[in-house]
Amino acid sequence: MVGATRGFSRYSPQPAPATSGGGTTLTNTATAHTPTLLEVIRDLEGASTELVERGKTIFFPGDPAERVYLIRRGAVRLSRVYESGEEITVALLRENSLFGVLSLLTGHRSDRFYHAVAFTRVEMVTAPAASVRQAIEADTGVGLLLLQGLSSRILQTETMIETLTHRDMSSRLVSFLLVLCRDFGIPGTQGITIDLRLSHQSIAEAIGSTRVTITRLLGDLRNAGLVEIDRKKITVLDPIALAKRFS
Repeated sequence: MVGATRGFSRYSPQPAPATSGGGTTLTNTATAHTPTLLEVIRDLEGASTELVERGKTIFFPGDPAERVYLIRRGAVRLSRVYESGEEITVALLRENSLFGVLSLLTGHRSDRFYHAVAFTRVEMVTAPAASVRQAIEADTGVGLLLLQGLSSRILQTETMIETLTHRDMSSRLVSFLLVLCRDFGIPGTQGITIDLRLSHQSIAEAIGSTRVTITRLLGDLRNAGLVEIDRKKITVLDPIALAKRFS
């Protein structure tokens, strides 16, 4: 994991609001700027921007829960590894998703239940858990922002679990592509392009399949005129037709 200069952002820097007890105050005056979750995390003591290359581990299960993470660009895969050795994807997190926050709720330093891996090249803003906790204690508005971010994470986890309940691998792949269209899709004249460069291997790992199987199934979808693939970018030509075909 490579550290970058703190504060690297496409957003214009905002004046730091007045603080109380080391936390960020969200509503100092009636006209004060209400910071985003990104700005709150970025401005905490000890915060930094980190770049993680695709396929690199961010943390393993059991690692000390010392930092909180917010994705600025890219996608992060959270998975659980079971005693059988099977690794199951529980969430594929997108830009502005928050993760690594369970320690704030449990109070335990080692509550990493998931394996967090950069699904693409990822840029994250991270902050010490202690700084986040102090900010919550100083301003309940910070806690509300964190709860909103966490609720989005839970929804993504539920969606991914629903995707993996399909026993038929064709249905599982289609469900996964539709989730990607929703979370990473860019509408265009030809359909919805998933704004991720996806190798067949990465898709296989995400949904518990093999590269050979994914290659065959994507070929079937392409021959049926439902998807196009160009340099690892997948365009779903008609999401409704795709969903109906395998419903």
